[in-house]
Amino acid sequence: MGRTNSLAAKDDQTGTDTGAAPDLTLRTLAGLSNAELREWAGAEARQVAAHQGRFVALVGELDRRQGWRDEGATSLSQWIVEATGAAPATARAQAKVADRLFDLPALAGVLSAGAASFDQVRTVVPVARPDSDATWAELVRTRSVRELSEAVQAEGAQAGRHSEESRRSVRFNEACRTMVAQLAPEVFSEVRTGLEARAAQLGDGETPLDERLADALVEALRVGGPRPGPGAADPYLVVAHVRLSDLFDSGGAGDELVAELERGGLISAATLARLACDATIVIGVDDDEGHTMYEGRLVRLATPTQRREILRRDRHCRFPGCGNVAFWIPHHITEWAADMGRTDLDNMCCLCEHHHALVHTKGWSLTGDANAELTFTGPSGRVMTSRPSPLWTRVTGPRRSKP
Repeated sequence: MGRTNSLAAKDDQTGTDTGAAPDLTLRTLAGLSNAELREWAGAEARQVAAHQGRFVALVGELDRRQGWRDEGATSLSQWIVEATGAAPATARAQAKVADRLFDLPALAGVLSAGAASFDQVRTVVPVARPDSDATWAELVRTRSVRELSEAVQAEGAQAGRHSEESRRSVRFNEACRTMVAQLAPEVFSEVRTGLEARAAQLGDGETPLDERLADALVEALRVGGPRPGPGAADPYLVVAHVRLSDLFDSGGAGDELVAELERGGLISAATLARLACDATIVIGVDDDEGHTMYEGRLVRLATPTQRREILRRDRHCRFPGCGNVAFWIPHHITEWAADMGRTDLDNMCCLCEHHHALVHTKGWSLTGDANAELTFTGPSGRVMTSRPSPLWTRVTGPRRSKP
């Protein structure tokens, strides 16, 4: 099968070869040679890079105007998440590159022309400056991401040495149950030495070192961590949501997922039994769908039990694209005072402080059932919807034969 004319087509905006295959059916693909597959795939990759260059140019200008505020977003990256369906990490990278490329026209041109990938350009923008823009633009044309990373590290090693020495942070990834810590050099050495010493004492000849280090970390917290004073609450509060029947059913299958750790995912009956061995048990009243605590018109503010259930259902602010969970408010969808709204779960949702203010003061309206679907309507007429976490009622709802 010969090469088609589409391989020689030019993009009107960038002047680069489009290489677009007009009909990538299974029959067409099967008829291509390996060389043609490589050529077409390479041409498509250049087009992807060129379109990403145009995309970051557009969102960069949107960011300089703060046009994302018109649709209720708190940042450019949050708007990208909601508008394009990108993952938060991808959106943050795109927003960062969009901001930097305004002052780096050579790198912006290389990306928009499809002469380098987005990942190559993203690697160098943290250290590129207007006076070194052209140099980095030439490098990204010919160097791999790994080679560019090494060049960036060499460039920034001396400049960032003092700030790196004092930088410290701990970040948690709840989805993977992992944590990443960065400490000052002397503190890092102290923590590592201490954990290795504890891990050596836990050695049994069979448990791998990384598992013993994890056990040593947990032991250090349990032995040396804070203890409650007289009458004070235990600082180590772990909440699990479970059916009462499963909690007291000692004959349940040990590996069956019967409970949900708050901010920790599903756990088995065996794990639940270990937690309940010396735990304080709080009983909440649910309806037949597993939805906790209805207060109606008796109280205005959500009870502590309701707040836990709202956060378990919503996981974060319910405004589309917003992942804020640190500062949130249980918001009445139908106002409690003005419209006789009820303090029930279906009438309350999790909103961060920013979006709570938008709903009250900026012309945004919010309607719907928080247990099912909420509709946000902006001043411009933009309509967005939000649903609860799909994990909600997986444990506390009624058992079903199918998911």
